[in-house]
Amino acid sequence: MTGVNAAAERRLTVVVGITGGIAAYKAVGVVRDLVKRGHDVHVVPTEGALRFVGLPTLEALSRNPVTTSVFEDVAEVRHVSLGRRADLIVVAPATADTLARMTAGLAGDLLGTTLLATEAPVIVAPAMHPQMWEHPATTANVAVLRERGVRFVGPVVGALTGDDAGIGRMAEPEDIVDAALAVVGDDPGSPAAPSGTVARGDQGDLAGVRVVVSAGGTREPFDPVRFVGNRSSGRQGLAIAADAAGRGATVTVVAANVDAGLTEGLDATIVPVGSALELAEAVHAAAADADVVVMTAAVADYRPAEVRPDKLKKEAQGDTMTLELVRNPDVLADLVAARRTGQIIVGFAAETEPDRAARLELGRAKIARKPADLLVVNHVGWSAGFEREENAIEVLVPGGEVVRETSGTKAEVATAILDLVATALT
Repeated sequence: MTGVNAAAERRLTVVVGITGGIAAYKAVGVVRDLVKRGHDVHVVPTEGALRFVGLPTLEALSRNPVTTSVFEDVAEVRHVSLGRRADLIVVAPATADTLARMTAGLAGDLLGTTLLATEAPVIVAPAMHPQMWEHPATTANVAVLRERGVRFVGPVVGALTGDDAGIGRMAEPEDIVDAALAVVGDDPGSPAAPSGTVARGDQGDLAGVRVVVSAGGTREPFDPVRFVGNRSSGRQGLAIAADAAGRGATVTVVAANVDAGLTEGLDATIVPVGSALELAEAVHAAAADADVVVMTAAVADYRPAEVRPDKLKKEAQGDTMTLELVRNPDVLADLVAARRTGQIIVGFAAETEPDRAARLELGRAKIARKPADLLVVNHVGWSAGFEREENAIEVLVPGGEVVRETSGTKAEVATAILDLVATALT
């Protein structure tokens, strides 16, 4: 069984909180797996959870009594004793309502009081519909909980209730248990992994993963002074690189004309390039042993057929000038064609089309031509995308399904993209 560390060789006291979502039935697998690995498991369901999973089932699997009430075992002060005794707390599934209650510090039931009374690591496995996961209220609650040290496992992309699909499916029970035990490590009282990360080992969900990110915009010179270029600043690519490094990845950034000030302090190897041909060479070299390649750079489709050795004089051109261009290599298509088994390729499609449906059709056509694992359709324009702190994206998979749609700061967009990448790697 994967992911079992030294924590699995010791008997830990683990509280499993189960809340009232349809994914509660999968929490049975979390309880069973923890017990099978030899741990002392105490299940604390909410009243809503018991509408999906029966109390006798939870008692039989955990081998401990189960209650939702703070008024049972009053002499033991059960409403705080469980939290104090716990080496680890896992909440699966964690509904949007649960995340809101945890953020507010509400203690209206046994799970709430247990969470407030504990100093143990807390791992939550969210499960909800994509619209609920991406709602500003949930996003804000997740940010607050991460700042407090709560770890998140998932959610992942997949089928949901009804005909829905997308981000919001609860991670698989074994993955939740592996991640939870990895947070505890060799010593239940040792410092935990950085807050805000999905646990893998003690460094995040991309620990040990080699990530290559292209960022910025290429410049195609036609004389020593002038070039054909674009407005990409590289901020989105650098946000992805920073988030990947924070999750434990080893990161290489192929930076096309990116302001050096933007890369200062970034925990990554920076490879500066200028033109599309230079970027293609650097990306292919870095991708040779990479697990993930994220192509955020705005790469010129064409370059001048001739690069003059001296400055082109307007006096020699007259009132008009004709510049002959030739096609550059398609770096994304070449990466997809050369992709190794298990390697994840993420492409970007910068589109100015304001209509969402029309923009998605452009994205679907692109991913059909270049079947990357994920294609990020990036809405750009005079006042959108480039040279701004905010971004708006839709993420497609081969076949054209939209698996994520979000907007916000480029750091928030980076997190959304890498959540999908981490899911694809599992």
